[in-house]
Amino acid sequence: MSHEATMWAVKIRGISCTEARVLWHLADCHNPIYGCYPKQDYLADACEIDERSVRRSLASLRDKGLINWTEAREGKNRKANRYSLAFEPGFRRAEPAETPENQPDNLSGSTAASTGQDCTIEPDSGGALNRTPESSIEPVREPVIEPVNSREGAREPDGEDRKAIERAFWRTIKDWPGFAGMPKEQAKREWFNLTADERERAERRRDAWFAMLKAQRKSHVPAPSTYFREKLFDDVAEPKPEAAAPQMHNAMSRPWMALLLSEVSKPMATAWPALTSFQQMQMRDADKAREIERERRAKYGWPKAAAMAADMKPSLVPVHLLPLSEGFSAVHRDSGTAARWQAMFERHGWPWPSTKFDWLYLPPGEPEDAMAEFQMRLNEGKGNDDAA
Repeated sequence: MSHEATMWAVKIRGISCTEARVLWHLADCHNPIYGCYPKQDYLADACEIDERSVRRSLASLRDKGLINWTEAREGKNRKANRYSLAFEPGFRRAEPAETPENQPDNLSGSTAASTGQDCTIEPDSGGALNRTPESSIEPVREPVIEPVNSREGAREPDGEDRKAIERAFWRTIKDWPGFAGMPKEQAKREWFNLTADERERAERRRDAWFAMLKAQRKSHVPAPSTYFREKLFDDVAEPKPEAAAPQMHNAMSRPWMALLLSEVSKPMATAWPALTSFQQMQMRDADKAREIERERRAKYGWPKAAAMAADMKPSLVPVHLLPLSEGFSAVHRDSGTAARWQAMFERHGWPWPSTKFDWLYLPPGEPEDAMAEFQMRLNEGKGNDDAA
């Protein structure tokens, strides 16, 4: 990175915002010794625009006399463009009559493969636009992040993928309030100074930190460089993982039956409709009164279970019930086991599904013991307020 190039770029006026961003990143890639060789895909990523916009901005900046470039070829193959900036000694402004060979590669829409953008190029040993002391030195294509003992103070990551770290940086600062038009290099240096774990926390907790500032009615959002340097991401708790959405399951399937059992394991509802006049008259008979009470209990005591048993339609089952249903056994509706389960449901007043399905799935074992085991597993890890 060239401090002189950056200071020159930020003082340029009379260009669009997009052109200013492209020019700033060109200056950021400039090295007074090695030259300036950024790829257009890098500029697009750094500026957060598409490559077509990069090409338009490059052409406009050249027409305004702010930049120029030359091509290098090896036989018929193009190599990377070498960009020059107007502040450099010996800068030559492009003239309208210059030949197509001096046009930027892929300005016409050609692909990276055809332009040789991915090829390695060594600069010439002479020329005002290239002051490389040795022709064997690799040209600068992207901003230099110097090691920890350098003047800039950026730490070299140990054994990590630099490209992946940089992609994570752009993800983290994307849409940062008030940061769109500001230079990013200081923030990038602070990002590289973080450890891998700190970078993960900084990215993961970013939105929670924004929400905390909003809740505190803060009028100013600190810059990303401050966020990274002062490790402000540790001021906010780890965001809670989003609960998995319930899943739809067919009636009488294992998950569906687990949902029915979990519903009847809840406390009985007490808000029942009043008895009709006819029911009040029937309640004078003790046997009829017990029958009416069982019917009302099954209908109103557990309304969701009653709706499931009556409709026999697919239902949304919370994902935490799926493991509980994995051990359910297939039981034929006419079997003695099914009859014992139905009798237990009727004793408790729970709604038993009236089904034409030949098979249903139930926890293994005798009904009372199997139901107690299911409820124990259902309540594991819950507090008393959440227990069924």
